[in-house]
Amino acid sequence: MQLNWAFVTLGLALGASEICSNAAPSRSSDRQFYRAGDLSLVPGDAAEQIGPLYSVSRHGPETSRTFSPVFSLRTDRAADSTEFEFAYPLITYHRFGEQRRFQILQLFSVAGSRTLNEQENRRFTLFPVYFQQRSSDPTLSYTALFPFYGILKNRLFRDEIRFILFPIYSQTKKRDMVTKNFLYPFYHHRTGPGLEGVQVWPLFGTEHLSPSEKINSLGETEVVGGRESFFLLWPFFFVNKNGVGTDNPEIQNIFLPFYSLQRSPNRDSSSYFWPLGPTIINDREKDYREWGFPWPFITFARGEGKTSNRVWPLFSKSKNDSLESGFLLWPVYKYNRAASESFERQRRRVFLFLYSDLIEKNTAANTAFERTDLWPLFSARRNHDGSERFQLLAPVEPFLPTSLDVERIYSPIWTLWLSETDRNNGTSTRVFLWNLFRSEATTTAKKYSLLFGLFQYQSGPEGRRWRIFYIPIGKTPNE
Repeated sequence: MQLNWAFVTLGLALGASEICSNAAPSRSSDRQFYRAGDLSLVPGDAAEQIGPLYSVSRHGPETSRTFSPVFSLRTDRAADSTEFEFAYPLITYHRFGEQRRFQILQLFSVAGSRTLNEQENRRFTLFPVYFQQRSSDPTLSYTALFPFYGILKNRLFRDEIRFILFPIYSQTKKRDMVTKNFLYPFYHHRTGPGLEGVQVWPLFGTEHLSPSEKINSLGETEVVGGRESFFLLWPFFFVNKNGVGTDNPEIQNIFLPFYSLQRSPNRDSSSYFWPLGPTIINDREKDYREWGFPWPFITFARGEGKTSNRVWPLFSKSKNDSLESGFLLWPVYKYNRAASESFERQRRRVFLFLYSDLIEKNTAANTAFERTDLWPLFSARRNHDGSERFQLLAPVEPFLPTSLDVERIYSPIWTLWLSETDRNNGTSTRVFLWNLFRSEATTTAKKYSLLFGLFQYQSGPEGRRWRIFYIPIGKTPNE
């Protein structure tokens, strides 16, 4: 019953999509503002109506329908998945096999799933007021009405949460650690295997965790370090001991704003008159020494593990064996570089998002991904498979470079010029202003269209053809 709203909304979208799809003319139709043809970058076909606003594409088992900027629907028969977005990110519905979720701005959501052992879970959320789950396993069912009373399981990064008239009382559980809060966050008592802690914030707090052992992925026994922590008049005085029982125990002593000291066999750090006082770091494990004053604005580091010079915001340059970064007149110019045995990544930016270029190389496969953005003028990329895409006018894409939903739903609205090329199979597409001008090319054929198809030209193995106002006026066979 709780998923009915999701399925009603999805049904309306599917119905509208099917009506538009069934009403669409065939690939040979000459109706105005309609175009059908092959995809440029992958095998498949596509059809568009009203320029690029409504489009249908098919690539193997995948089918995609988009009506920009209203909705987008994608199905994949091979993966048994469905993805639907309405006024993205306002309303979304995602299904993968037996897993499904419908949400409105992450505030209202319904979800359902079925596990391999036939366990069924149904979840309803009206964030942050009401949480509910019903499961075929009664131990996983819960109901919570915030802030009055409730139980949550496997939510909000905790295995279990209980509360009564929050913040008067609450209890959280994560693995074997249980924390009881009274008048959160002023008092809590924390227990677990080898763990005991109490806190009366901000007056004082103390916690003890004994060292333990575990079996790692190699089947070997290793020590899990314990810890001792104490604070007085938070945030002014702390004494923390980490890695107790290991080969690298660490002691941290903080008395703000006078000093912050850290001592361990691998690393020493000393800061005075926090947060801007002088800082000295001696990292014996990574083999470098660092000095800073006022830290972190002015720092210098020397050693095999790190070399750095930073005078913020004037300039910075830091590097080690695998990482390199720097800036000049931050945020005017900034760059980052990372390298490993089989991977290399380099990015340069001007005014953060005004200009950005990214290069990622797979040195083992000898392929590369390149992307360049100049906000709001253009966005261009070249994929590892050699395909290329160039878009003129990109007001949102530089800020969300990995969002395919933005590219699919919103980009067709403001794109003035779009170019897609696959040099491996010799296909390309050029589009200007919603198909006012369009060209398509393969290794054996070319098509040109002007004024939304009022003037058309096509050449291929069968010859050359012309159409004016959708009327054939001539055909010339190849010699």
